[in-house]
Amino acid sequence: MTDTAPVRPGEELNVEALRAFLHGKLDGELAVQQFPGGHSNLTYLLKVGEREFVLRRAPMGPVAPKAHDMVREFRVLEKLHPVYRFAPKPELLCEDASVLGVPFYLMERRRGVILRREVPSEYADTTDFPRRASQALVDGLAQLHAVDIFGTRLADIGRPEGFLTRQVEGWAERWNRAKVEDVPDMERALTYLRGALPEPRAATLVHNDYKLDNVMLSPNDPGRLVAVLDWEMTTVGDPLVDLGLSLCYWQQPNEPFGAFGQGGWFSRDEFISRYAERTGFDVSRVAWYEVLGAFKLAVILQQIFYRYHVGQTRDPRFAKLDRQVKAIAGMAVARMNA
Repeated sequence: MTDTAPVRPGEELNVEALRAFLHGKLDGELAVQQFPGGHSNLTYLLKVGEREFVLRRAPMGPVAPKAHDMVREFRVLEKLHPVYRFAPKPELLCEDASVLGVPFYLMERRRGVILRREVPSEYADTTDFPRRASQALVDGLAQLHAVDIFGTRLADIGRPEGFLTRQVEGWAERWNRAKVEDVPDMERALTYLRGALPEPRAATLVHNDYKLDNVMLSPNDPGRLVAVLDWEMTTVGDPLVDLGLSLCYWQQPNEPFGAFGQGGWFSRDEFISRYAERTGFDVSRVAWYEVLGAFKLAVILQQIFYRYHVGQTRDPRFAKLDRQVKAIAGMAVARMNA
């Protein structure tokens, strides 16, 4: 099996311009395929001679202000890779938008298993892989939050002061820009978030989209991380923002998006308990962070749906994302009342 595919129509790269840019930097026969997963930034496999790289760029067409900043992501990885071994090494940055229409960068390619909807063939005979993968996911997050941001150059990638307020108001602004109809549950969630802000806590790195399909596991050991991907929104601030969003993706059988398809995965309580054990953090206000996570996730999907709604993308995968937005908004309200 392969994790790449031919490039989707409408998402082709200007291969000749790319070849010209790479000349003298990475020489060799150039071949391009696409990683078809994901709904946001576009990722491609570049084979240059005997070497392989991952190219990341913003999606085609207009995008939300300050979103999909590949230059910033490259700079973050430059600082992060030496101190967090699961962050891929950034290799080459192109800030010249005349090459592909937008800035882009190349990073090392790591090989492993990304878990999505089905049991991968590598783990078919590993009966306890769900639990081992659960442990690897939580432990990777705990290790990220243990990185010394002040003993490195990482403290300056964000502003911890007022972090939660900026999170709430920033995502509220994005929601208002992208919505095409009123969703009452989103307004209920926003009122709750504004009225129940937790007290500030010591800042750590915050990935801001830490979830199962943004990590890569060893093909030989589902309990070992190979990489953590998608560092676009990484900043410094309250670490429980990551925990809350991760829990929004960690769906149980009776929740809107169903289970993982088999037993053995951590329950939500087990997820929280292992995280608290590994970090020593107080997680008593975790429900607030789950509501924030659900609100953010709904906004991200709404932004993608908005691009489809106004004709900026024709990708049919996005046509019904508005339904998911409403379901996630309902999930946020449910966590308010849990």
